Amino acid sequence: MQIKKMPESERPQEKLLYAGAGGLSNAELLALIIRTGTEEKSAVRLAEDVISYVYDTGGDLGTAEVRELTEIDGIGNAKACSIVAAMELSKRLVSGRCGSQKQRIRDSRQVADLLAQEMMSEKREFFMTLNLNTKMQVESKSVISIGSIDSAPVHPREVFGPAIRRGAAAVVVAHNHPSGDPSPSPQDIEVTRRLIKASEILGIRLIDHVIVGNGSFTSMKNEGYFGD
Repeated sequence: MQIKKMPESERPQEKLLYAGAGGLSNAELLALIIRTGTEEKSAVRLAEDVISYVYDTGGDLGTAEVRELTEIDGIGNAKACSIVAAMELSKRLVSGRCGSQKQRIRDSRQVADLLAQEMMSEKREFFMTLNLNTKMQVESKSVISIGSIDSAPVHPREVFGPAIRRGAAAVVVAHNHPSGDPSPSPQDIEVTRRLIKASEILGIRLIDHVIVGNGSFTSMKNEGYFGD
């Protein structure tokens, strides 16, 4: 198989050297794990296909299996194994660092403080979940959707999929408003209502939907949208 050489604009290794890992997109980071593309696709394009496939199927790259990844055109056993191994190593390192220091969620401000550093500087909307155990301790964190400057569309299956696979007792969802104003939009209200209905069906408690702004936040629960 002929290996496609990356164009100058698609060389994440060079970008990493001068900009650091924080300057790379998710696709560029994944491309460094995949290493090579195919005759038709660069490594970055192939990485984008992997991320799109995972989101479209309601999955989670962190728990994807080799068999699942090899269904993607251009991903063979070697590339799939590299991805799975990298994800597993990341989880083990995080687990070893956090270990017995799992953070217990007590209120919405704590959620906002926990995620503010990750979200406040972003120019696009990030929709994230915290998966909690029966003691309301954070077991894992998932990025569900990365959207545009004013929206990050999500579906209940994307939110609750990781929670189901991890056996979570409850979830907290949160997203940022790049504008800095955490006031809920009509779309935010509709998404919250859909997630509440889904949580009732699945038996996984939805604790809150927190919107993070610039130095401020809004709790959809405290604002009365949960109806309890």
